[in-house]
Amino acid sequence: MTTPSYVLSLSCTNVPGIVAGVSAYLFEAGCNILDAQQFDDVETGRFFMRIVFNPVQGASGRDALAAGFEAVAARFGMDWTLRDRAERRRVMLLVSRFDHCLNDLLYRWRIGELPMDICAVVSNYPREIYGAADLAGVPFHHLPITPETKPQQEATLWRLVEETGAELVVLARYMQILSDDLSRKLAGRCINIHHSFLPGFKGARPYHQAHERGVKLIGATSHLVTGDLDEGPIIEQDVERISHRDTPDDLVRKGRDIERRVLARAVRYVLEDRVIANGRKTVVFTD
Repeated sequence: MTTPSYVLSLSCTNVPGIVAGVSAYLFEAGCNILDAQQFDDVETGRFFMRIVFNPVQGASGRDALAAGFEAVAARFGMDWTLRDRAERRRVMLLVSRFDHCLNDLLYRWRIGELPMDICAVVSNYPREIYGAADLAGVPFHHLPITPETKPQQEATLWRLVEETGAELVVLARYMQILSDDLSRKLAGRCINIHHSFLPGFKGARPYHQAHERGVKLIGATSHLVTGDLDEGPIIEQDVERISHRDTPDDLVRKGRDIERRVLARAVRYVLEDRVIANGRKTVVFTD
């Protein structure tokens, strides 16, 4: 039988004794620390930590370990989660006409790179336009939307989230703005991919705008979704250098590649409990 391992993520006001308290508890519970990362945000006075550990000497399962840790968490006023790393989160993918991020996530999921269960793919476009996507065995929901039907469409979408038990919603180039109400309901468990790295070119044909401005870098940003359009806490970003020789089509092609890899990294970081909210920012414990 494979020995289980767990990941503990926490944040709290920074005071002396946090690391000692956590380490002592895990030692007394018969656990061995496999990896530990921590960060002290001197600007906010918050402390962040991610620990991977496994039981070695008669330690209890996840629920018993969590119950025993509550006293430590209460002492330091922690926000925390404790998860069995073998558990796979249920993920819903939302997509519109451009399907490069959808295809990339499906591929990474099928080869086992992203440890998740895709509970649904939802689109405001019909299934027929995704001829290149391997959607075999994945529930697909076509939810068309117009300005007049947006409230009803979002109500149906929210019911799907509840019925499927989706723990993470990924906007894989879903080109619809979520309402403030739905953004609040999905707070902390919805991520988006945005087609720019600051400075941003908003509106239609962003890569053509960038080309007209003669930019030397293009990029993409993945962030948590909030009611402030494209202003949520950033999880991951990347850029690629371009030159005067690149055409708008070259920028679109390179931009698709950046969007795919940035979103895939952001999804993996969330699935592996590497992302901890820090006000309008995030702490991301990378590999």
